[in-house]
Amino acid sequence: MNDHRVGFGYDAHRFEGPGPIVVCGVTVASPRGVAATSDGDVAAHALADAVLGAASVGDLGMFFPSSDPQWQGANSLDILQKCAAMVFDRGFDIVHADVTVVAESVRVAPHRDEMREEVARVMRIPLQHVSVKATTTDGMGWIGAEEGLAAYAVVTVKR
Repeated sequence: MNDHRVGFGYDAHRFEGPGPIVVCGVTVASPRGVAATSDGDVAAHALADAVLGAASVGDLGMFFPSSDPQWQGANSLDILQKCAAMVFDRGFDIVHADVTVVAESVRVAPHRDEMREEVARVMRIPLQHVSVKATTTDGMGWIGAEEGLAAYAVVTVKR
């Protein structure tokens, strides 16, 4: 069967407390951290939702509810890896992952290679099939006011 699918993911967290923050499993300098149940990795969360969506499995809240104390401080790459395993168990291979981090002052570029490597490792795909990008909102909205950050992700899978 030649079954190709695309999944979309989104996550956002408000800034709270001291930094640093985690993006794609990599610690990034930031004067403020994020409010989250897990480590608050918006990019890993967006990728996890995208991979679950691509295989029509569900969403993060179904499997990793923030109301469940076992996820307090959880490593988001571990969560992403569990989501990828759910997709593999349903007969899918992950083909490509693309994530965009949206933030005013968080800098992805110095860490991009390491972020791509971490995503490729946990999703079990070649490095050249992983894209990590960043953008700002040019000072507009809640992200522009530096109240938090967000990430969008697209993942393709095939069976």
